Amino acid sequence: MSPLPATVPAIVRTRLRAAVRRPSRPSRLSPREAENRALLLRLVSLLLQYPDAELAAARDDLADRIRALEPTPAARDLAAFAGWFAAEDPEALERHYVEVFDLRRRSGLYLTYYLHGDTRRRGMALLTLARRYQAAGWDVDGGELPDHLPVVLEFAALAGPGPGEAPLRQHRRGLDLIHRALEAAESPYRHLLAALLTLLPPATEADEEAVAKLAAEGPPNEDVGLDPYGAGEFAPPDTFVPPLPAPPTSRAEGLR
Repeated sequence: MSPLPATVPAIVRTRLRAAVRRPSRPSRLSPREAENRALLLRLVSLLLQYPDAELAAARDDLADRIRALEPTPAARDLAAFAGWFAAEDPEALERHYVEVFDLRRRSGLYLTYYLHGDTRRRGMALLTLARRYQAAGWDVDGGELPDHLPVVLEFAALAGPGPGEAPLRQHRRGLDLIHRALEAAESPYRHLLAALLTLLPPATEADEEAVAKLAAEGPPNEDVGLDPYGAGEFAPPDTFVPPLPAPPTSRAEGLR
């Protein structure tokens, strides 16, 4: 921040500096509300992970947890997903997950891609996010990138609505784009994104315009060694671009 001009009265200069240093406003949620919100975030985090044998075996327990939630729009969306998730064949679940999240860049779960694309800025954003986790005393194992949505959700659940949910608010537009892509694909995973979006501040007109532009043009790129369309789902219709290999999916710590 550039120095304040000397013409600003001393009391104003002091108050301005104090405003810059002001800590984030504490959460206004009651302990019960905070606990319910954290549980919602952890459920979305868990259900957005690869449906391996362990997760498939826990479907009945997860359905029970979801049925016990207080009635909210997010809980209704989770229930809609849980009905499909519990009834589907496990192998079909795995195939569907790979198809919508690993083979389509428009609905991939790596949030910094939507904001920075395949640019150097994305590397810095990943480092900043990892340092945020470390500063909060949260260590992430090396199995997943720090911007993987289930990881970001787990951090939000553990760290709380203020600093914990800041990365979700920062990447609101990417989350909107993922939701739109899942809706277009008629994937039941759209219900999980819908549940998450009900917990965030409503999208502004600027957000909606930015998401429409992102959907049409794709994220930024540096034009060096990259295909001109940003790859994958952002290429023009009927243009085949092989998807980049996705990092291996890992399981976050389960519900306790």
